[in-house]
Order: sequence, then structure tokens, then C-alpha cells
Amino acid sequence: EKIDLKAATVMYDTLVGGVFSTRRVALLHGRLAAEARDLIMRRFRDGELDVLVATTVIEVGIDVGNATVMIIEHPERFGLSQLHQLRGRVGRGAEQSYCVLLGDVGTEAAERLSLFAATEDGFEIARADLKLRGMGDLFGAKQHGLPAFRVADLLRDDALNDTARQVADRLLRDDPELEAPAHVALRHQLTVGYARALDYFRVG
Repeated sequence: EKIDLKAATVMYDTLVGGVFSTRRVALLHGRLAAEARDLIMRRFRDGELDVLVATTVIEVGIDVGNATVMIIEHPERFGLSQLHQLRGRVGRGAEQSYCVLLGDVGTEAAERLSLFAATEDGFEIARADLKLRGMGDLFGAKQHGLPAFRVADLLRDDALNDTARQVADRLLRDDPELEAPAHVALRHQLTVGYARALDYFRVG
């Protein structure tokens, strides 16, 4: 957030003092009070502002139908799903809209961004993101990398993963504390193998 805020502030100053000196420009970031953020977004929505310079605080919950152009700087820093969320802030009205990616794009980033540009299907983008970055820890704070599953492959085994989810949902619905005699071994495995992770979620 500190890096994003600094970059957004520098860009805001550059635009206000340069190419958009005659336009109505505002700066939006996560350190503003909620009331200030709401006011800026209302002004932007109502056409009282022409240009909005923002950090990724605009990633979700922003619905401005007449926003038609977005420039995302350094898209190589973001996952595909986050880029997709950002792109979704424009094109919500009837007008033709554009999302421009501007950054230092190496070979690896170019491959990822080509996938992003090729589809607007959020499910396909999420799958590509998972394949490229991994899902991180099932429990914990790691946000990328492949998990150490011994049986299933998250991308290959859709049917197996779906069956496992349904079985787990049914089991927890019928025995949420895993107290039944048939579930003693499972409860032990979870409490021993994932003790730290479960404590983390209880505290959180």
C-alpha cells in the first residue's frame, strides 16, 4: 500500500501539473477516510471529476457506468484475477471501453498478460492464475506456490475435487465437530496436522 500510494501520488501530481492541468482530477487511496473515499466516488460517478488516479482500492465495489478508459501501471506486479477485477471497473455502461496495461513486461509477464488480454471469462482467468502462480497454503498466509497435495491435482482433477468438496460439506453438515466414532481419526489428523492453522482461524 505504501508503494502504491507513493506511485499514485507522484502520478497525480504529474497529471495535474501536465497533460490534465485543465481537467478535474482526484486521488483515491486506502488511507483516506471512508467518507472522503465515498465523496470522491460520488463526484466521479456524477461527472464532477474527469480523471481518477487510484491505488488498487478501486478493485471491488466501484460501479461507475460512464468510466470508459483505465490505465493499469505495472500490470506485471498483479495476479491475473486482480487485473480482471480492476478491468471490471470500466465498461459497465453502454459505451466502448478500454483497459490499457503499461509496464516493464518481460517474457514471463508477457505470457501471463497475453492470457489476460485473450479472454474476459473470469473463470478461465482464475484457472490460468492458479496454474501460473499456485494457490498458496490451504491454511495460512502464503498466497502463491503449489500446495503439497498427495493425491489430487487442483487443475487436472476437477471431478475428484468437486466430489471431495461435496463429501466434506455433507460430513460437516452432519457432524460439524467430528465427534462421531467413525470420525475420530479424521478429527485427530486435523487437530494434530493443522493445529497452528486452525488456531489462526479461530483467532481471526
